Amino acid sequence: MDIKEQVLEIGAKAKAASRELARLSTRKKNAILEAMAEELDAQRALIQQENQKDLEAGRKAGLTNAMLDRLELTDARIDSMIKGLRDVAVLQDPVGEEISTWNRPNGLEIHKRRVPIGVIGIIFESRPNVTCDAAALCFKTSNAVILRGGKEAIHSNLAIAKAMQKGGESKGMPEHCIQLIPTIDRAAVEVMCQMTDYLDLIIPRGGEGLIRAVMKMAHVPVIKHYTGVCHTYVDASADLEMALRIAENAKCQRPGVCNAMETLLVHQDIADEFLPKMGGIFDQNGVEMRGDSRTTSLIGTAIPAKEEDWRTEYVDLILSIKVVDDVKAAIEHINTYGSGHSDAIVAEDEKATVQFLNEVDSATVYVNASTRFTDGAEFGMGAEIGVSTDKLHARGPMGLEELTTYKYVIEGDGQIRE
Repeated sequence: MDIKEQVLEIGAKAKAASRELARLSTRKKNAILEAMAEELDAQRALIQQENQKDLEAGRKAGLTNAMLDRLELTDARIDSMIKGLRDVAVLQDPVGEEISTWNRPNGLEIHKRRVPIGVIGIIFESRPNVTCDAAALCFKTSNAVILRGGKEAIHSNLAIAKAMQKGGESKGMPEHCIQLIPTIDRAAVEVMCQMTDYLDLIIPRGGEGLIRAVMKMAHVPVIKHYTGVCHTYVDASADLEMALRIAENAKCQRPGVCNAMETLLVHQDIADEFLPKMGGIFDQNGVEMRGDSRTTSLIGTAIPAKEEDWRTEYVDLILSIKVVDDVKAAIEHINTYGSGHSDAIVAEDEKATVQFLNEVDSATVYVNASTRFTDGAEFGMGAEIGVSTDKLHARGPMGLEELTTYKYVIEGDGQIRE
């Protein structure tokens, strides 16, 4: 069987499984998730043995220490996957939820109800724990899932998927509702992206290169997150001590993630007081600062910024800084250079905050808080499958509700249209 036939067969099996999944009760799904957690624990040694194969291949291939760290499955990380499965089991099941109900003058009763999407494809890189997280979220929402991980984690991904399949099927999980494409050939991704008869949605998780490649090939709808070029704007009305704490947290607490601040915007009226203090804090944290001429005149360690810096997601201890005339100029900068992910204003002036919230075109906007909170768990959604910078069908952190769609159920007693 060639790769195309193999992937199409996986798609056909997933489609059939999705129809069986739709019949499972919430109680049954939760019991299956618990069985998956138990089997992951039981197969811990085998999973780590397979993970060692990937780590050894990664070292030979010259993967960076950071990449090897993301790849490694320590006991603590396996414990986290097991806990994640149990956490998903106790989350409220959105499937079947009555979104709204209304009656028409002719007596028809119309219900808008939440239902599964059907079959979801997840294409991801590096971290093997995504196999577990993505499969659990899709299963809880009664979606069949087809997983395609990166070549660097193939042995780990296969071991995790097999453990989840074995555990789930022991409690009555329909066969083929969780499948992992077993080949590292990139041709499988192209087939998957064009599998319109079987796939309802693709969610790529990885770097911008992966996401753009998927978008170029895809005939199936894609929910994407290209980059996280996140901003914090410090207004003239800001509590400056608060602004210092927020900006430090947004950049330094964990710089290598998509919700970390990449550009700091500062109102011209407070720049002389604020930027030298802020620069000192960033110097202490080892942040390389790239700024406009006003910034470099106020922070001795800052270097001149280039045009491309305003559009760059550094995911590192590097920061762009610009002094702006007012909130309007800050909004224009964000809407021009930002990625629609997460942007914040630090201000006490209600007029400025309302203008910022209304006019910044991003998935999440903050007042007096760090952008680092853009995360499903921090939003109280439990687990998440990613952060969408799209506007359709989901935007921002994607939890269980975002893995569902809806349908209309209309109840009558013999009505006909005249």
